[in-house]
Amino acid sequence: MQKANESIAIRPKKGRLTLLSRRIYNALLYHAQQQGVDERQYTLPLATLIGDSHFNSRNVALLKEHIREMQTTLIEWNSVGTGEQRWTSSQLLGTVEIAERGSGYPVIITWSYPDKVRERLLKPNRYTKILLEVGAQMRSYAAAVLFELGMQYLTSPSRLTMREDLFWWASVLTGRSDIEKVDYRYFKRDVLRPALAEVDALQDDFSLELIEHREGRRIAELQFMVHRKAQSALGVTEDRNPFDLVLVERLRKLGLKDEEADRLYSKTDEGLLRATLDHVEQRLRHPGLPPLAAPAAYLRDALKKGYAGATPALVAAEPAPGPAAEPARSPPAAHTSVQSIRDEWERARAKAAEDRFHAAPADRRAAWQQAFEAAQLEGLLAPLAQAWRRDGPASRIAGPLFFRWLARQESPAEPTEGELLNFAIRRGMLQLG
Repeated sequence: MQKANESIAIRPKKGRLTLLSRRIYNALLYHAQQQGVDERQYTLPLATLIGDSHFNSRNVALLKEHIREMQTTLIEWNSVGTGEQRWTSSQLLGTVEIAERGSGYPVIITWSYPDKVRERLLKPNRYTKILLEVGAQMRSYAAAVLFELGMQYLTSPSRLTMREDLFWWASVLTGRSDIEKVDYRYFKRDVLRPALAEVDALQDDFSLELIEHREGRRIAELQFMVHRKAQSALGVTEDRNPFDLVLVERLRKLGLKDEEADRLYSKTDEGLLRATLDHVEQRLRHPGLPPLAAPAAYLRDALKKGYAGATPALVAAEPAPGPAAEPARSPPAAHTSVQSIRDEWERARAKAAEDRFHAAPADRRAAWQQAFEAAQLEGLLAPLAQAWRRDGPASRIAGPLFFRWLARQESPAEPTEGELLNFAIRRGMLQLG
């Protein structure tokens, strides 16, 4: 896809954009470019759009919601051409129609672009080539924007992005138009650092260096330096991070706001999140328990404490968190589930293996690492394998896998029920009597 440079770092002036709306937009733009700038309307089977947008829901109502986002969000476009500068205020999409003709016929989506920006979008003079399959791996909106910016400036002589103030970057990297104040400490911690790590882990072309410009002691402006990686991937052979739209919608139904649901999904292991959601939904449906006053707060607490896998009966005595109260910091020990004991046992075993690794001599540590690579590296997902090659056991995402593997090598047998019981008692996870 040839994406116009001015449409990469877009700053909404009204409304907001999400990761899914950006993915859908890129997929529509790609197919419109294939059909040609001379067309006024573009058509596509909805199933194709769903596949190219990399989310796994066929819920048309949810798709419509994200299309409305693009139609109602006001965007400012700034273009610089030969001898002129042009400012345009527009929506991302024009008229959209979804036609369902009944059983046996594909659902067709038809869309258009505002006339003032259509040609600049579909046949741009200055553009960046974006591979949809790679861009779709990003799990946060900020990472998706930084990935496209990195591709844009990778071939620039200076490899330096634009230099803008904090307010501008906060709006561009969150897709929000309602930002009134930016606390840089939290913006860097919650948005910049996770997005930079994500971009680095999920593609093989470049890394981004954050450059902070100060006014006195205050960080006033930011820009990024693009560093080409030594070896670039020749192609993409796997879908590393499909976006589960249904999972995000389940979070919203519990009462999480859109932004919080997206953030929780992007920062949480998908399997853990799905299991915890199953537990919370079972808890809500249980007829013998009092209703939850704050399901979203209960979910956050369940994620912290590892309720996933526990049956509703096991947590029957737990007080439901109120709307203004923080959930209790630890679940009643008598109601700990077998799965949570087993998970804690696994974590403790991996931690013991990590301690043994760091205490071992260098040659022994090297032997363990070589054995791990021979046994496991080929089967790892690309981001994990890349993180391991770069950082080894110190990697935040590959290191835990290595220490769990090491623990299994030294103690491959599964724990017996008696061992789990003794472990839980020693850890204070169970109360006797």
